[in-house]
Amino acid sequence: MKATEANLLKFLKKSPQFVIPIYQRNYSWTPEQCRQLWADLLRAGRDDGINGHFIGSIVYVERGLSNVVQQEALLVIDGQQRLTTSMLIIAALAKHFESQNIGEMLDTFSVKKLRNYYLLNPDEEGERHFKLILSETDKETLLSIVKDTPLPTEISSRITENYKLFQDLITTHHNELEAICQGLAKLIIVDVSLDRAQDNPQLIFESMNSTGLELSQADLIRNFILMGLAPKLQNELYKNYWRPMEKAFGQIAYVVHFDPFMRHYLTAKTGEIPNVRDVYAAFKVFARSFKGDIKDIVIDIHAYATYYCAIALGAEKDTAIKQSFHDLKELKVDVSYPFLLDMYNDYQQGRLLAEEVQQIVRLVESYVFRRTICTIPTNSLNKTFAGLSRSLKKDRYLESVQAAFLLLPSYRRFPTDAEFQRDLKTRDLYNFRSRSYWLRRLENDDRNERAVIEDYTIEHILPQKEELSAAWKSELGPEWQRIQQTWLHTLGNLTLTGYNSEYSDQSFSYKRDEVKDKSGNAVGFAHSPLNLNQGLGQVTAWNENAIKSRADRLARKAAKVWSAPFLADDVLAAYRPAATKPGQQYSIVDHPYLVKGLMCNLFNALRHAVLELDLCVTEEFLKLYVAYKAETNFVDVVPQAKRLRLSLNMPFSSIDDPKNKCLDVTNIGRWGNGNVEVSLTNLDDMPYIMGLIRQSFDYQMGSIQDNQ
Repeated sequence: MKATEANLLKFLKKSPQFVIPIYQRNYSWTPEQCRQLWADLLRAGRDDGINGHFIGSIVYVERGLSNVVQQEALLVIDGQQRLTTSMLIIAALAKHFESQNIGEMLDTFSVKKLRNYYLLNPDEEGERHFKLILSETDKETLLSIVKDTPLPTEISSRITENYKLFQDLITTHHNELEAICQGLAKLIIVDVSLDRAQDNPQLIFESMNSTGLELSQADLIRNFILMGLAPKLQNELYKNYWRPMEKAFGQIAYVVHFDPFMRHYLTAKTGEIPNVRDVYAAFKVFARSFKGDIKDIVIDIHAYATYYCAIALGAEKDTAIKQSFHDLKELKVDVSYPFLLDMYNDYQQGRLLAEEVQQIVRLVESYVFRRTICTIPTNSLNKTFAGLSRSLKKDRYLESVQAAFLLLPSYRRFPTDAEFQRDLKTRDLYNFRSRSYWLRRLENDDRNERAVIEDYTIEHILPQKEELSAAWKSELGPEWQRIQQTWLHTLGNLTLTGYNSEYSDQSFSYKRDEVKDKSGNAVGFAHSPLNLNQGLGQVTAWNENAIKSRADRLARKAAKVWSAPFLADDVLAAYRPAATKPGQQYSIVDHPYLVKGLMCNLFNALRHAVLELDLCVTEEFLKLYVAYKAETNFVDVVPQAKRLRLSLNMPFSSIDDPKNKCLDVTNIGRWGNGNVEVSLTNLDDMPYIMGLIRQSFDYQMGSIQDNQ
């Protein structure tokens, strides 16, 4: 490796050509980053005391062996973004010189010199004519700008956006043209030339981007896969798999979605959820254990990327499945994607029918929506979906999905109809995050022609106005304030209308019968074509009983729209975990310190408090300790003569222990699970110890997520 400081313009002038390899990410600088470079450039140009402004390094390796007759192009390993942006500034400046008929400035700036020194190789033909050749996504757009020809049909939005930005900035600062040129002439880089025989471009690339700030995790993965391959295989994999994948995502969506897709892909493949910042590291571990060569990995990623586009980006062809994916997406439960990716793979392999796919997606939707309505914490969803597909019987796919949902423990449970309807009727649904979602789903259930909810506004039948009219007070009775406060934003009082301004704060009878459109047609509740307004025409008075009655009816309907799974008891029994085998069971009598002595009453108080934490908590007596678990042990109790030694199953670094009662027993052999040990010797310490135990329980539930 050879690194030297260099003036950017001189560097560009002497270089034969730069080529961005296909494994590099697309040009991705935002206008914000471009504005920062422009501000630095202008500051340097205005200030004679600034001799130069450093903009970063450009790392490259010769494509092949150069000779006196012909210099080989330089493959850019790092620095594509600043190199491309500099070219856009020069191209915009050349265009301004040309359009304004500006001659030479500062001896080195003119249309001809800007183009022939820095943008073009004037004596070369074909692609050799251009100083910079970008990767396929951006290539034709930049060449069109440099040639000053019409843009291609499929443009690079980042290239065109930033080029236009620099044109506008130059126009805005046209009175400072000399300062712009001076600033451009002061830009400094570090010219880093690699020795093809001695330097490893991949290792150098990783070390220069080790923070992950400049490149996304997905970019690092693409480079890891393609950089070290022979050129022929590199081109084959990029053109046949990676480039089609980028096109399927789309320019904007690729930047936004590809990183999370890779995280979901790895979760689906391994069952483990990688840290957001460690997706690249997790991928390298996965790649080493993958059964197959690098081409097989790329083919597999390409397949799952197409599944992701169907699930998350609206690319699904089947109308019913596409609608179910769309509805689920509105709930913003990306954590379900690893499971859905696996399911869609099985669908593509012929293990599922389209109708079964739709039913499974609807079950996921119902599960998430019901839990949200019932205000059950969502922090366990990632763990639930990460391992769900591994518990399925693929020959009875839909049935095993239903069973898996039905057998989830209480903190992960699928809320029952009774629980869902109860909370749905009293929940504030007006200020609900996805209120257009639930209104649309309720309205369009069983409709052949779907109503476009965006064409309507939400209507409070009982008005929101704090001081109600005399008619409303009379209709509601003496407790009108309590009724309004209790039921205003709830299911029974909310509906849709296209005539919100006409309804206003009018009485219920007016809203029901007397509202008319501009043509004089009756459009009140009694005449509404919307499903949500059915039955309102028969209601004589809008009071607390009417609101409750409508809420009951809509909640029953909602339980069918967001239906729960159902399996016969004998079918579900086949999916239940097998009971502990005879001969391996222990009980409290196997622990003499718990039957009599100082620890007997203390243990009974402790076990009662632990079992009260949640309905999902179970107790298991083992030979040497007592385990309390949700799905895994969160506290183990080792009975001793003068104390109960507790093992809390969580990292020691995560425990909040202001009294310093806990010991770090990481990597120390002992009975029990976990890295935190604490002793309980008397009832006075019970409240504090239970606070520590709850932390371990919450950690198991996912409330403490060190790696998320």
